Amino acid sequence: MTSFDAGRWQARFDELRTAHHVPGAALAVLTGGTVHELASGVLHRGTGVTATTDSLFLAGSLAKVYTATLVMQLVGSGELDLDAPVLSVLPEFATPDPDATRAITIRQLLSHTGGMTCDFTYDSGRGDDCLATYVQALRNVPLDCPPGTALSYGSSGYVVLGRIVEVLTGLTWDQALKERLFEPLGLRHSMTLPEEALRFRTAMGHLNERDPEPAPVWDVMPRSAGPYGRVIVSAGDVVRFAKMHLDGGLAPDGARVLPADAVAAMRRRQADSLDKWTFWADGWGLGWTLHDWNGVFGFGHDGSAVSQHSYLRVIPHAGVAVALLANGGAVSRLYADLFRELLDELAGVRMPPPFAPPPSPPEVDLAPLAGTYRREGVAITISQDADGAGHMRYEFVDGMRHLSPPLEADLVPVSRAAAGTVFAASGIPFGEEFWPVIFATLPGGTPYVLVSMRASPKIAPRSALGQ
Repeated sequence: MTSFDAGRWQARFDELRTAHHVPGAALAVLTGGTVHELASGVLHRGTGVTATTDSLFLAGSLAKVYTATLVMQLVGSGELDLDAPVLSVLPEFATPDPDATRAITIRQLLSHTGGMTCDFTYDSGRGDDCLATYVQALRNVPLDCPPGTALSYGSSGYVVLGRIVEVLTGLTWDQALKERLFEPLGLRHSMTLPEEALRFRTAMGHLNERDPEPAPVWDVMPRSAGPYGRVIVSAGDVVRFAKMHLDGGLAPDGARVLPADAVAAMRRRQADSLDKWTFWADGWGLGWTLHDWNGVFGFGHDGSAVSQHSYLRVIPHAGVAVALLANGGAVSRLYADLFRELLDELAGVRMPPPFAPPPSPPEVDLAPLAGTYRREGVAITISQDADGAGHMRYEFVDGMRHLSPPLEADLVPVSRAAAGTVFAASGIPFGEEFWPVIFATLPGGTPYVLVSMRASPKIAPRSALGQ
């Protein structure tokens, strides 16, 4: 086992953070049974407050594995059946498709195979009824694809799971997380509500990669986003949460927080992923992203919230967990460089290179794929010019329409296979030089495109938005 040289890694952390223009970041590493915590930079470039190991960051979608853990507690206690229809636990649950409503199961929601959409950003208020109100509003939101047909990242399904937790425990999701996870694990720097974070040093998100400036707001998400998108945490607490999963569900004092068979079930593959780059995941378990690094198994999750970002990777055979929280800049490049070195040294992991088209891209006829693709919150238009070059327009609509102006990207072919045709999109200002864009067909014959692991079905062979 390689010992952790905190001084050397602090220097490397500082160097990489500066090189990638990240204002502030926190890093926690579990190795040899010990949690090592590092911090670098500032929490807010306007105030100059320095980042410390106990600083809090918005961790975005990392919240999903906390919600999944609460659900698996209920499965482990026999109060919930993974393969039960959601309707059997939550009779008020509905979608516009009655057959799909009856078919969607707890397992499908956990593994993103239920067809639930991702970007239904409905503000249901600050009250304790916010999840119940969100679930009612969800009745009118179309599915992205039929249940069980594709792995499509669906945040709205996690609000449904959070509501199930509330119904079965009699607690709000926020309180359930506190009483059933944070307190038993001694996670004193983990919380869900903004007013709780005011007691601590808390990071501010920053916009722009090269010269990051504080974002205009700290958090744009409503309270109902909690189960899929809001835990406010320190890097050390994220790793301590992961350690419980590595320790078979046991808290530091030996108390059982999660049954061992539930811990194992969460890591068991439920679905393969056509998009192996957005989360660098080969597949999905029950909440966890699953990774295969040349035969070395790992699991984890990523998250983002107003230019704050989180990354967690866990390598069971080595007893290693690494968490990075950061508040802007080229965070994805910091993650790639830092984790590539850390996981190689501590766990023998060889991470893949960044996603990019090959030096000599294959010839792919984009014409059959051109047209408009639509899901809740997003419209995607694929076109091809006279020279055969591909183009993508990614536009936020519905409740997302004020998030950003339309994004324009050029498309370069990467590969073509029976499972799906992959392009690389360049020019999207989200921290990556290239983004994967994958075209495939659902079992029922509907074409769709995957961007950011979200499936958007094709609604027209050729059209401009609004025509």
